[in-house]
Amino acid sequence: MKRKRAISGFITLSLSLFTATVFFQPAQADDAPKTSLDFCKTVKSVPHNPMKISNQKNTSFKLPSTMTIVTNCGNIEIALATQLAPVTISKLTILARNKFFDNSLCHRLTTSGIYVLQCGDPSAGKGINPVGWKEFQDENLPAATEFNYPAGTVAMANRGPRTNATQFFLVYKDSTLPPNYTVWGQIKSGLDIVVQIGNIGAYQINRKDKKPYYVGDGIPIQPIEIKRVITN
Repeated sequence: MKRKRAISGFITLSLSLFTATVFFQPAQADDAPKTSLDFCKTVKSVPHNPMKISNQKNTSFKLPSTMTIVTNCGNIEIALATQLAPVTISKLTILARNKFFDNSLCHRLTTSGIYVLQCGDPSAGKGINPVGWKEFQDENLPAATEFNYPAGTVAMANRGPRTNATQFFLVYKDSTLPPNYTVWGQIKSGLDIVVQIGNIGAYQINRKDKKPYYVGDGIPIQPIEIKRVITN
């Protein structure tokens, strides 16, 4: 049996997909795998409890057509599906304009079976919803077909029907998922950033030896933080 290899030399969930936690060894034990991207700046954000956000009853304000996620690795611009997911867009707009996403970490990266980067949880995986925020309905669900969440898709994460809150995921490679996640946008620019973060991989800390190991579903090895979100 091959010996598991820990990741060394780098600093240091609630989408209901699958949570594979199989530790694996890189293809060649003598390789020195890349653990960071040169164009990414050092993260300053730390996990924290989300701020209090009140649901806005009047969602009749003009919905934006784009959302730009400003990260330490560059900007990710999203074209919003305002006609197909108006409730979702209105909720995300309220969160963004109240700076809810500012200084938060994208806490989950899946690189096996499906290919997504999950963000929108300031507590970085604890799944703590903000006080005063109510979960909301599903919209614009795709068909149950192969690759129904193609690369560039942006969708809500949830725990089941009508449990959308604040978390969302960016699909960086064509993926097949149960058609349970509201599609609310398409990445216009910056997909290459997510692809490269996916190529670096994910890790988890092994409880037995307290060392980080490569996994197919875990924390991004290259940290990525949301500095702010701009809506237009």
